[in-house]
Amino acid sequence: MKPVRIWMLAALLGVGAMPVFAQASGAATAMAHAGNDAGLQTWLAGFRSRAVTAGIDAQVFDAAMTGVRYDADVIQRDRNQSEFTKTIWEYLKTATSDLRIANGKKALADNRAALEQIEKTYGVEKEVVVAIWGLESAYGTFRGGDNVLTSLASLAYDGRRRDFFESELLDALRILQAGDTQPDQMKGSWAGAMGHTQFMPSSFQRHAVDFTGDAKRDIWGDDPRDALASTAAYLKHFGWTQGQPWGVEVQLPEGFDYLLANRDVLKSPDDWAALGVVNMAGATVGDHGQASILLPGGAEGAAFMIFSNFEVIERYNTADAYVIGVGHLSDRIAGGRPIEQSWPVQDRALTFDERIELQTRLTALGFDTVKIDAKIGPLTINAVRRFQEAQGYLPDGYASLRLLDRVRAAG
Repeated sequence: MKPVRIWMLAALLGVGAMPVFAQASGAATAMAHAGNDAGLQTWLAGFRSRAVTAGIDAQVFDAAMTGVRYDADVIQRDRNQSEFTKTIWEYLKTATSDLRIANGKKALADNRAALEQIEKTYGVEKEVVVAIWGLESAYGTFRGGDNVLTSLASLAYDGRRRDFFESELLDALRILQAGDTQPDQMKGSWAGAMGHTQFMPSSFQRHAVDFTGDAKRDIWGDDPRDALASTAAYLKHFGWTQGQPWGVEVQLPEGFDYLLANRDVLKSPDDWAALGVVNMAGATVGDHGQASILLPGGAEGAAFMIFSNFEVIERYNTADAYVIGVGHLSDRIAGGRPIEQSWPVQDRALTFDERIELQTRLTALGFDTVKIDAKIGPLTINAVRRFQEAQGYLPDGYASLRLLDRVRAAG
């Protein structure tokens, strides 16, 4: 279970407008809220017995759930979340802005002793931990103000993902039972992600640590040390390799075979150099292990040689934009250079409906995307690449509006 939800990423990328029903009159909204709240209270009565059977003390449950009410806004956000409307380059303007870099350097300086000890203990570079902190909560300044118990109870009662949110709610109760925090301090995002680095309760249970030695794993308070150490512990658990970059910006040679720009194609930096793929200084990338080539903006955008640490950051959030944002922000905090190559800034991001259309049309043409989910991940990229190859286009796997027009024409 990932420690973070995508609410913070959605805020950075931009989300679609709330649906029309979210603009209903106050009276109508209040009536709907009251009706659903009665249902929630009935559901909580049944959930109480399941929680006690699962090991939650009845007194802990009753104290935690006192005052929990149905939150209609949480349900609306869950059902209408994440229609990202920004391109990778627009996202990076925010994620790695000059201000965010400067604040990251200051956050590192202000917490240097703790971060150096965390790096020594877990083998995760302090700049990476700070970058995640920066993207998840703007270095602790935006940790979320929603009542996590209310959010999780509302989402579990709603039923769309009941098993998932019931499990998260049980873990939230276990956190309270362990004494790590109090119900009124358990604040976070509308989806239940908590604290400086936005852990879901299940990930807190598995990976949070008491770095300060006060017998509590406090990721909510003003002191960020437990949260930062927990983030490092999480990354270590999933195989972080100290000293290995997440990725390196590279140059591609004239005549590069774009079918090689595939996450499944792994080569050593020496082997990539033999094919003409070198860093921006024209030298062979350091030997950090097997790597693949990523083209988040297609053949007209920046190219990256990515290593296994890229996949470790994906455990936090699977979006390429997020992983590149964390990686590049950490590089800049450490004094690295901006991305040097240009982006296809004439393009706009595909809308949700356009992404669904692209996947549907590709699959109908025989280029199966496997899922019709509006997510342009490796499966859809590979389908795009197969279509491009079949049609005689440059097979860079880039899902643009121009590509969608070509798919429409082919159908």
